[in-house]
Amino acid sequence: MAGPRAQVLVLGTVHLRFMPDDFNPASLNSLLDRLAAFKPQIITIEQESGLACDLMARHPDKLGSPYNCDPTDKAKAANGLDLPTAIARVDQTLKTWPAQPTAAQRRQLAALYLAAGNHVSAYVQWLQLPDAERRADEHLNAALVDILRPLAARKEESFQVAARLAARLGLPGVVAIDDHTGDNIDVADGKAYAGSLKAAWAQRGPQWTAWEKQVQALKKEPDLLPLYRYINDPQQLRLDADANVGMQLRARSPEGYSQMWAAGWEIRNLRMIANIREAFRERPGARVLAIVGESHKPWFDTWLGQLAGVDIVDTIGVLK
Repeated sequence: MAGPRAQVLVLGTVHLRFMPDDFNPASLNSLLDRLAAFKPQIITIEQESGLACDLMARHPDKLGSPYNCDPTDKAKAANGLDLPTAIARVDQTLKTWPAQPTAAQRRQLAALYLAAGNHVSAYVQWLQLPDAERRADEHLNAALVDILRPLAARKEESFQVAARLAARLGLPGVVAIDDHTGDNIDVADGKAYAGSLKAAWAQRGPQWTAWEKQVQALKKEPDLLPLYRYINDPQQLRLDADANVGMQLRARSPEGYSQMWAAGWEIRNLRMIANIREAFRERPGARVLAIVGESHKPWFDTWLGQLAGVDIVDTIGVLK
């Protein structure tokens, strides 16, 4: 492909909601320094977009219940915008977003993001406001400020890694790319299905136990950069992928439950990858950081690396 090639860095992450109770966001500072040096222009997160949540809410029988969706009721009460209208308003605003927005513009965009089901991007705008400007106004009322203030302590990588990094780099927001529209497995006996999957995962061997023990130990360190180096190491990723997906691929059941699960896993990854591709569709040569649970990284690296005009960046090289 002629022209500049996109540089895509896939960062495998632990889910911070499972971190110890004494988790300190400052433990991510070294990681953020390494990621900032990569200078991503687009950051994607493993969360469903407002558009995906709206679609699932409209078709629950077909797609299942919305999985990880930000509530929009308070924002709608504040500005009168329903979810589709808010999404369109965000898109329109970003087309003319200035290089040096005023505090009022940031508060207005934050309010639009909240109505569009994108709390992480709203928090990106909040972080870029001076302390004195983190207040309510005609666009961002007190109820919406009350949503934003506690996010500093939220134990989620979308807030503690993606949002903090985006704000540091001056980005307007992040892109939510998760998609559960293809993994609502249709089986007659849900209990038997879940039991079959659990039995397959129970066969994980001592290597998996050692991997998990090391991860838990690294989670307790005051600096989490070694944890991220460990889980993004190719050898460890192969072990994790085998324990997570390989166990299901090798499992046998009369109903083929494990094969159904694997199909849903592949569909979810493919749709997430398509959403990442869409995020830089109009930006050839963009530098993209995709933050996703570490078990997805091998699939992301493989399939994103097959796209035209895309180079996969060595994650370990960035984290050195």
